[in-house]
Amino acid sequence: MTSEVQETLDPRIRRTRLLLQQALDKLLKKHEFDSISVRDITNQAALNRATFYDHYTDKFELLECMVGSRFHELLAEREVQFDGTCVSALKAIVLAVCDYLARLQGPHGKRQLEPHMESAIIAVVRGTLLDGLKRHPAEKPITPEMVAALASWAIYGAAREWARTPDRCAPDEIADAVTMLVSPILRLPCQDPALLAK
Repeated sequence: MTSEVQETLDPRIRRTRLLLQQALDKLLKKHEFDSISVRDITNQAALNRATFYDHYTDKFELLECMVGSRFHELLAEREVQFDGTCVSALKAIVLAVCDYLARLQGPHGKRQLEPHMESAIIAVVRGTLLDGLKRHPAEKPITPEMVAALASWAIYGAAREWARTPDRCAPDEIADAVTMLVSPILRLPCQDPALLAK
């Protein structure tokens, strides 16, 4: 049984991981990530170090899981489901990435987390896209995994560039532009930004 399957079946595992993620989140409100130790995290969570290492290899893996979980929650709150054919769902994914990055870039943002959160967000976006692409497999020489990887990096890269830009355009505007650029990668039919708004 894989650890992912165990996590969904065993509430104790979910609870422990949640405690560790909440402890890290609290510590990040007061300290830089680099100055936080595993001991700080376990003390905050009232758990021992052995328990930490039963769930995560290090604080970087914990951070990536925390960011990934939060981004997954954002997609779930917005009821974003990509079925492999819908351009409006692709736009919703792009908007979610933009919104998430804009929050992290805000006045209390944590730019120090950027290298670690990048892989977590890209993994969630890739998984979401891949699930949809597998529902409608197309005969093409490129695997759905490769297409999802390419599209997820493109979405994240464009959203990150947008989030870093002073006097940036509105999120809907950039989402339309990125969706238009990424649609051909995913071989989606509609690429007209006017139709995306409908």
